[in-house]
Amino acid sequence: MGYEGSWSGMRKYLEKEMLAESLKGRLRYGCTQYEGMDEKIFEVCIDGKQSKRFSRETVATYFIDKGYAGFEKIQGNGEYWSVYLSLYKDYPLQKRSEYTGDEFCDALAENRNQDIKTSLNSDNPIVRMFAILDRRVGKRTLDKLKGVLDEQPEWLKQFYVLRFEAENL
Repeated sequence: MGYEGSWSGMRKYLEKEMLAESLKGRLRYGCTQYEGMDEKIFEVCIDGKQSKRFSRETVATYFIDKGYAGFEKIQGNGEYWSVYLSLYKDYPLQKRSEYTGDEFCDALAENRNQDIKTSLNSDNPIVRMFAILDRRVGKRTLDKLKGVLDEQPEWLKQFYVLRFEAENL
């Protein structure tokens, strides 16, 4: 996982240190880990409503909903995850709209450790999500980014629009 440290430290960074002033109080990040489960599930909420969830299960559901081959005749948990891992390798995050908790953490670390212009132009849509919400992005840059809104994945557009509206653009 790309981000090391406690959840409380990560949340403080996301909601207090990184987040644009105009979005404070509107965005909340959540993290859940169930007993006996090694994966953390992350979520982003806008105005109290879940907007995006990051977990292996959301990725697996995405594969099933898209009708990707392999899940039709699964018999048992081991076979389920074998099919999942095969599809996961064939469909990198640039080719899908659902992502794992590890991909969330890796993208956060990437955004945190590079200049904001690089993050805004990243091939990784999760990095772009963090970047559009980042306090380092000023109004002039945001105004220019309105021109690339239609190029963003559907799920990501809501974060762009949220930031544009919060900045009265």
